[in-house]
Amino acid sequence: NMVSKKQKKQGDNINQKLMLVFKSGKACLGVRQTRKYIRSAKAKMVILSKNCPALRKSEIEYYCMLSKTHLHHYDGSNTDLGTACGKLFRVGCLAITDPGDSDILRIVEN
Repeated sequence: NMVSKKQKKQGDNINQKLMLVFKSGKACLGVRQTRKYIRSAKAKMVILSKNCPALRKSEIEYYCMLSKTHLHHYDGSNTDLGTACGKLFRVGCLAITDPGDSDILRIVEN
């Protein structure tokens, strides 16, 4: 039970950090935009939802590996990720170009 509590805390934590990114920083939503930002090396970090299609997921993972961009697998569906971003639609993947006041990049390095 303690493990699930810690995971939940971690989940809440990243949600707060994501909200802060959207308030103070810059991020782009969607696979096409994300791909573009990774290719132009503007993406500081990429976040993928749990139910992102396998082919798309592996493609983004591959891009991230080539460009040495941080990749985070979000522990939730695209609906959850959309909600975490403060949007009213589903988000399968997003790229953070400017974290703003958020220290979200540090959470992934740990």
